[in-house]
Amino acid sequence: MCWLACSPKNYSDVESAVADMREYAGLIDNALSIGLGAGDPHQSAMVSEISRQVQPQHVNQVFTGVGTSRALLGQNETVVNGLISPTGTPGLVKISTGPLSRRAPDGIVPIETAIALLKDMGGSSVKYFPMGGLTCRDEYKAVADACARHDFWLEPTGGIDLENIAEILHIALDAGVSKIIPHIYSSIIDKVSGNTRADDVRQLLAIVRSRVG
Repeated sequence: MCWLACSPKNYSDVESAVADMREYAGLIDNALSIGLGAGDPHQSAMVSEISRQVQPQHVNQVFTGVGTSRALLGQNETVVNGLISPTGTPGLVKISTGPLSRRAPDGIVPIETAIALLKDMGGSSVKYFPMGGLTCRDEYKAVADACARHDFWLEPTGGIDLENIAEILHIALDAGVSKIIPHIYSSIIDKVSGNTRADDVRQLLAIVRSRVG
């Protein structure tokens, strides 16, 4: 599944965001993902309220916003991820990604604990960000291994491009992750026009198909 990503950062109020996103959803069979915009925790509450009204297929949230989004959605079908970040140590992740907690001393826990907490809050998946491509390869592998062990979905995010997407998918598939949702943004956008490069999308699709069959 591919989703159209929309962020409330582009809107001054919930009402205008909801109006546009409902229009988009109607045109693409609701293949809509509501995002924070580069993991911006200050968009967390707005994302939850927009999601309540729009009922998209996918919601991006900071770790501490997962429970709110799930409760306001009022159903379990929408995929809701929770943002956790690398720490420099494989097996440990940072969960203090909310609007207040990000300014507090780092909240670092074992990845297994983070997954259990996300499940407690109604989360569907880990959004692992910012990865910087493969710069934290060992940490990413530890996250993938844990997601596989605990039957939890994984959304690798940050620095993913045509050069590293195959390896990023391979690590998660080799670990046995049941569903992988890579986030690919700026690397396939033309910097002059601001448009997504269609040829890059075709290449990405071919790479994904070659890996998953």
